Amino acid sequence: MTRLSLRTILSLLGVVMLLAAGCSGGGDSVEGEGLDEEPLADATDTPEATDTPAAGTDTVEPSAVDEDGAEASTGDTFVAAIGQQPDQLDPHVTTAYPSFQVLENVYDTLVVPNADTLEMEASLATDWEVSDDNLTWTFTLAEDVVFHDGSTFDAADVVYSYTRIIDEQLANAFRFGTVESVEAADPQTVVITLTEPTPNLLANIGGFKGMAILPEGAAEDYDLATEAVGTGPFSLASTSPSGLVLEANPDYWGDAPSIGAVEFRWISEPTTALTELQTGGVHWTDNVPPQQIESLSGNDDVVLETVPSNDYWYWSANFDVEPFGDPLVREALALAIDRDAITQAATFGAGTANQTAIPADSFWASDHAPYTHDPERARALLDEAGVSDLSMGLMVTDEFPQTVTAAEVIASQLGEVGIDVEIQTETFATWLDRQGQGDYDAFMLGWLGNLDPFGFYHSQHLCEGSNNYQGYCNEEVDALLTQAAVETDEDARRDLYNQAVEMIVDDGSYWYLYNPDVVQAWAPEVDGYTIRSDRAINFETVSLNG
Repeated sequence: MTRLSLRTILSLLGVVMLLAAGCSGGGDSVEGEGLDEEPLADATDTPEATDTPAAGTDTVEPSAVDEDGAEASTGDTFVAAIGQQPDQLDPHVTTAYPSFQVLENVYDTLVVPNADTLEMEASLATDWEVSDDNLTWTFTLAEDVVFHDGSTFDAADVVYSYTRIIDEQLANAFRFGTVESVEAADPQTVVITLTEPTPNLLANIGGFKGMAILPEGAAEDYDLATEAVGTGPFSLASTSPSGLVLEANPDYWGDAPSIGAVEFRWISEPTTALTELQTGGVHWTDNVPPQQIESLSGNDDVVLETVPSNDYWYWSANFDVEPFGDPLVREALALAIDRDAITQAATFGAGTANQTAIPADSFWASDHAPYTHDPERARALLDEAGVSDLSMGLMVTDEFPQTVTAAEVIASQLGEVGIDVEIQTETFATWLDRQGQGDYDAFMLGWLGNLDPFGFYHSQHLCEGSNNYQGYCNEEVDALLTQAAVETDEDARRDLYNQAVEMIVDDGSYWYLYNPDVVQAWAPEVDGYTIRSDRAINFETVSLNG
């Protein structure tokens, strides 16, 4: 057997989640101290306002020094404001980014992306080997790892977790399309056998907590939608309609967290989140008003950092609703919009217009950019298609403020070519339901991923893709994507994806808009936090000074 080089394997965030940063179904208020022990509230519940204590005034009992001599947690509570509360806590079922902001700190995967390079490195798996034919992957597991419920982690838990995803066809099942079997060779060894080479297998099983390892039988023993039982640095302590609390895990197998607890608060309004940060109500937020980024950069009371992300924002129309299945109409819609204007309006400069999904500086990026803003040509194509007096609904959610802003610009631009756009603003829960039912003319949202193209294009654009809600189908694209998924030569794989991407863009499956920057802010007393391009929110190494 030969060891697989990690140099060329970049992670992707598992299922590649629906990007839900900056959204909330509830109000913009925050809850006071002492979160009550309750089931996780529905994402549309609105918390009532109460007085908010200063961040960090709530504490938990300090932890003892662990057996390896790791420094004990201080007992400080770190308070983080995110824009939307999780829809649920089952890592194998949810696809919502707010859920993974929490679960990143609770669960572990076999491998994880390096915070700087995003190359996969050891986690619950300490080592792995790949057979010469690239069909057998053998993982050696970490020892002395304990779940939050006290059970010991071993190979049976890995088999259970992956089998659950596959057998129940959960959110990540498409990542196991080439997996023939997952077996426990012994308590510390897992063998994954493939039907075809899968060059991005490590990215598929790691990088985000949708591929989390659960204790064997967890779905039967717990209500995973509202309970969490992982091996991560923090465990779930309590939930309320306006937030939840994680406690430092005293039995954590890695370096002990420096803080005693993390309190997540749902604050949907960016200006409210920023005010809470500036007045000491919270320590950290990623819900930063984009129009204030420039002014905050010179504020000594706030640490503001931005990095280019791996995300994209897009809109699409329903192929099954006339006249949007007509290629001429879809081309007209692509030519009618001005991406630069949309990007500036939605991000205030914290984003880059793009006609494909992957950012331009990536090895996997495509330079295919066939569309310019050409209203005259768009009108001519609509005339050629025999379409006049077209009215359409564009579904957005004000829980994603940037979608509303972008939709307003798009509506104005489409109006210039004679298309009347009704902006349909929904709660995120209703938005998801309507998208799933195909009950829309057009919709807009973002997609959160890492840089392997498998996660950016397969589930969204394969004819039977699990996230192909727009109803796109091109058998040539299917063939190219299927071949690319098993191609082990990196340059050849990139060429296959580039061919597929050109067709996806030309067919108008998605109209890609821009790649946003990651923007986060925190208090000056916060140490040890790293902003990441994959948006993973990990507070394991955070400490509070002062």
